[in-house]
Amino acid sequence: MSKDHSNNGSDNELLKRISLYDDHASFTALYDRYWNKSLAIAYNLTKDKSISKDIVQDLFIGLWNRRKNLEVTNFDAYLATALKFSVYSHFEKERRRRVIREEKLEVKEEAILDDQIESMFLNDYLLNLMEHLPEKCRLVVGYSRIDEMKNAEIAKTMNISEKTVEGHLTKGLKIIRNKFRH
Repeated sequence: MSKDHSNNGSDNELLKRISLYDDHASFTALYDRYWNKSLAIAYNLTKDKSISKDIVQDLFIGLWNRRKNLEVTNFDAYLATALKFSVYSHFEKERRRRVIREEKLEVKEEAILDDQIESMFLNDYLLNLMEHLPEKCRLVVGYSRIDEMKNAEIAKTMNISEKTVEGHLTKGLKIIRNKFRH
């Protein structure tokens, strides 16, 4: 990154004006002087234009925010080093995000598996309790709770009234609740 000694001044003069006077014009001159070269360095390291632009933009914003505390003697070298560090930092953040996403995915998969096992256990337990029901109660409860049929559908399937379905369902669930408690 070469120094441009145009009417805007040297890098050190511009940095001094930025630091002492919050001089936006001097900052803009440095920005314009180093933007393309900084973008090229970032792109060379990331191979992604969008990420490179974000990194360079964030770097210049950081420079402005730290303008009062900057002690830079060779801005060209400072900027190159800061860019390399920013790219490294970007990739490290991405790596951590990926690890966290993978860990969360594993936890979700474990939770889903635990839920499935519990569901299978409860289903088997319910089927075991249903074995103690009289035949018609067992059929009605099975249609209702396992096949998720509505009372009208059960009545039509079994060729009985909806009132009879309600009666068998009430009786069957009462027996299951009592067996469950013991």
